[in-house]
Amino acid sequence: MTARIIDGKKISAAERDAVAAETAEFSRKSGVMPHLAAVLVGDDPASQVYVRNKERACEKCGLKSTLHRLPQETTQKELMELVAKLNGDPTVHGILVQLPLPKQLDETAILDAILPSKDVDGFHPENVGRMFQGRPRFLPCTPHGVMKMLEHESVRTAGAHAVVIGRSEIVGKPMGSLLIQRGADATVTTCHSRTTDIAAITKQADILVAAVGIPEFVKGGMIKPGAVVIDVGINRVNDRLVGDVEFESAAAVASAITPVPGGVGPMTIAMLLRNTLVAAQQQTG
Repeated sequence: MTARIIDGKKISAAERDAVAAETAEFSRKSGVMPHLAAVLVGDDPASQVYVRNKERACEKCGLKSTLHRLPQETTQKELMELVAKLNGDPTVHGILVQLPLPKQLDETAILDAILPSKDVDGFHPENVGRMFQGRPRFLPCTPHGVMKMLEHESVRTAGAHAVVIGRSEIVGKPMGSLLIQRGADATVTTCHSRTTDIAAITKQADILVAAVGIPEFVKGGMIKPGAVVIDVGINRVNDRLVGDVEFESAAAVASAITPVPGGVGPMTIAMLLRNTLVAAQQQTG
């Protein structure tokens, strides 16, 4: 078996085109341009690349993007003051604080300080709670992007056994929640660092989502023949970018698989654009 490649670039391009068209119509009727304010603290190379990609994507879709660069030694008070300023700016519809932050900063306190109505990452506890209750304001970008991919590829989730490897607040936990919601209707198992014999569980998965943060952790022998494999990880190993799945061995077993790069990554940015437009619509309405 050779797995079908799930092309995240192609799927995300269609989503961005839809956002661009809806943004143009919204701006024409309201006179408002959706505005995303991004905050970058320090000089982490990966974060700089992510923020630059988000800026370009906003521009192509007709959204305004403003980047606030702060030095590595920024204090908690300084960053909280900037968040408060952006919260109070009616022309800013979405706020994104790029993670990870320098060690001296309390990420949780900073993310909690963002107004839920402007929390386009979907990390605020109010938005997390709404998502778990099935009445979201925004869906977290990466899990939402994965759901869009499954929908685009006509992957049946109802009745399927979905296994998520990883329990992070950003991907693992919300991913399991979206898969189990009414409408998706999967049966979900979440694995993590304390799970015993992970391979015995992953071999049962009809849909396997790897978000563990360990390069090429999932081998082909851990995958049920014919499973759909979604690789959320992105890791730099020497001069290569690899996912959390060993691609070659997995592709020989799975029915469909996302590549790294070019899989889930582009979807994350596309869903951020979608959330920024939704935020502007909600705040203008």
